[in-house]
Amino acid sequence: MEFAKKSVETIKAELLDKLRTAFGSGLEEATDDQIYQALAMMVRDEVMQRRSASRGVRKQTGSKKVYYLSAEFLIGRTLHSNMVNLVNEQNYLKALDELGIDKNVIFEQEPEPGLGNGGLGRLAACFLDSLTTLRLPAMGCTIRYEFGLFRQKIVDGYQVEVPDNWLDSGNIWEIPRPHETVEVHFGGRVIPYDDKGRMRFRHENYNVVEAVPYDVPVLGYDTTMVNMLRTWSARSPKRIDMQSFNSGQYVKAMAERELAEVISKILYPNDDSYQGKELRLKQQYFFSSASIQYAVNDFLKVYGPQWEIFSDKVAVHINDTHPAVAIPELMRILMDEHDLSWEEAEKICVNTFAYTNHTVLQEALERWPEQLFAEQLPRVYMILQEMNKRLCAKLWDVYPGQWERIGHMAILAYNQVHMANLAVAYSHSVNGVSAIHTNILKKQTFHDYYVMNPRKFVSITNGITHRRWLFQCNPGLTALIDDALGTKWHKDIERLRDLVPFADDAAFREKFAQVKYFNKLRLVDRVRRMQGIEINPDSLFDAQAKRLHEYKRQLMNALGILLYYNTIVEHPDRQYLPRTYLFGAKAAPGYQRAKLTIKLINSVAELVKKHPVASKYINVVFLENYCVSQAEVLMPAAELSEQISTAGKEASGTGNMKFMMNGAVTIGTMDGANCEIYDEVGADNIYIFGLTAEQVERGYTNYRASEVYETNPAIRKVMEQLIDGTLCPENPRMFQEIYHALLFGDGGGMADPYFVLKDLPQYFVTQKKVSSDYMDRDKWLRKAVMNTACSGIFSSDRTIGEYNRFIWHLKPLDL
Repeated sequence: MEFAKKSVETIKAELLDKLRTAFGSGLEEATDDQIYQALAMMVRDEVMQRRSASRGVRKQTGSKKVYYLSAEFLIGRTLHSNMVNLVNEQNYLKALDELGIDKNVIFEQEPEPGLGNGGLGRLAACFLDSLTTLRLPAMGCTIRYEFGLFRQKIVDGYQVEVPDNWLDSGNIWEIPRPHETVEVHFGGRVIPYDDKGRMRFRHENYNVVEAVPYDVPVLGYDTTMVNMLRTWSARSPKRIDMQSFNSGQYVKAMAERELAEVISKILYPNDDSYQGKELRLKQQYFFSSASIQYAVNDFLKVYGPQWEIFSDKVAVHINDTHPAVAIPELMRILMDEHDLSWEEAEKICVNTFAYTNHTVLQEALERWPEQLFAEQLPRVYMILQEMNKRLCAKLWDVYPGQWERIGHMAILAYNQVHMANLAVAYSHSVNGVSAIHTNILKKQTFHDYYVMNPRKFVSITNGITHRRWLFQCNPGLTALIDDALGTKWHKDIERLRDLVPFADDAAFREKFAQVKYFNKLRLVDRVRRMQGIEINPDSLFDAQAKRLHEYKRQLMNALGILLYYNTIVEHPDRQYLPRTYLFGAKAAPGYQRAKLTIKLINSVAELVKKHPVASKYINVVFLENYCVSQAEVLMPAAELSEQISTAGKEASGTGNMKFMMNGAVTIGTMDGANCEIYDEVGADNIYIFGLTAEQVERGYTNYRASEVYETNPAIRKVMEQLIDGTLCPENPRMFQEIYHALLFGDGGGMADPYFVLKDLPQYFVTQKKVSSDYMDRDKWLRKAVMNTACSGIFSSDRTIGEYNRFIWHLKPLDL
């Protein structure tokens, strides 16, 4: 079915009508929020018309569907992106303009959904966009976090976490599905019993939490295809204890409800305590169980109990280890509720599940205390015991007598449940998210599993959706490319390669520069409005925006700024390139080192401001509460993209791709997708420095951070500034912990485990090369154009095409 694009006049008339019927208001007296709500209703109606037109096609054709399970879906605001995907953005924006409505003010009314934090969630959101655009049947599944992670405030240079009440006014984009509520059971005990010669298991005295689904429609670009993001909200079946309430025990009356519903309150609760671990495990089982129950029920509605075709019609993808508990949950449902044998259920599970690994950091490969698992999920734990027993028997055949190796590969070992081993052992496909990352999985992290079954491991480099990260956030650059190439690249993003010759076109470069400058002014205005900070638009915009973690090395960036500051202070009569250093990051509430790094960055900013000469050349800006809408303004404005993680630690990165697509040049290590960016743009259009992953691995045995300190006077001075009162005169020892960790290590551990001091000298030298090249305007613009021209390969459409070809084998719906 074809849908005609609404004309400007139709949009204007419908908007005024919506204001009258929904709010009893004319345009003059309507609030900004009412205008947003009315506009969102109009766009939602268009989306749902397309959903209705395509509804039922999958079931009629018996097409396979993928359920993409992820603890995060960082979807960002929906109104503008849906206008883009309706391919009618211009008419909507023109209608608003003719009505005298500021589009930016209206877009700002939409709450930022608190369904994710970093790259993991943004990747999942891009994947849903591409799945739908490519007309592949899919459903994303996650938790409907009531407060998200947190809203970040910077107070006296420190991160302060305040609740993110993003659902206070409701969510116009979601559709409640209370009739599809399912129960999730925790605790209790399992009673084995014999049923006509077959051992069965009865779960008793468990606590019930209801999983209530809310669906957010995801529209594909220029298609009638609409998939759903399903978010699960936790609800107690016992709304209130009336007996306790009537006797005056009001807190007790609400206690059971509150304990159940806390599951869907906060993204990633602090798990330093046993109670925190318990809540995280409950969260993961809650949305995994609910999603698998729905997938099974949906299969039964269409096909009945034809279990032999289940994995031909259902694919379940585990995005990192958080949803790995879905594997034994499907085993439980198939055996306990549908009478399948262990062998039948196991075969279905292996053929149904696929697993994407997103990290090689050991602390991020989730492990749960066995006792906790057994207490909260007793039946699932019993299934894991049997899975582990059978797995270890197979491992013994491959590695006879090698108990230490088998223990390293086991699901249950050393009193812990190893979720990554579960995901690898019981999935038919395991993939890394860049070439270097997949090689590390094969050679190190999961080497023993790789030896057993090399064909199980595939490499699929991450991608981003150019519809949000170029069309939507950078309309000026989109229009410039259209003028040069036409519009065929909109649906075939790899045609951006045709832009390569324009890097040598002086007129095009000048227009490209004008677009970049406009985007810089837009960021300048936003930072002024949001934080009251002035930025020089004629400075180099140097940006590092990503989750704050030691391996991502925001610390090295801060120390590099100190080196630059010291150079200016020591030689104030020289000329320097003005730079604005932009940081965007949240630190996990319990991650004290990361929070101290934020304080350090802001202390460096204050130090610079006080110096009469250095302040002319350096401005350090920490962007408060970094989120998708912040990124949509930052990415088009940035000129240098900081991708400086310790080599071998960053699985892929997607921020590097967003910056690149918008014409920023990368400075980085040979890590994650930086390696592929290097291959695409060539050595002249990227700034590579630092140790390789192999050198980092060798460095664990022979690197001494103190040697750098002792032999490099500039770095020694920077290190002393951490503890001599330069940065914090009122508390000179404020950053002693960082100083000590870099030179002596933590608790007997290795000093400088992320090789900050080792890579810092070369990083600083490379930054000098950046400054030199930036002052050669034509040279820099060639690099910038080349980065945009070579970015098409990093589209999530390409990524999803590879997932489908290698793993899922879905067929596009004929709509």
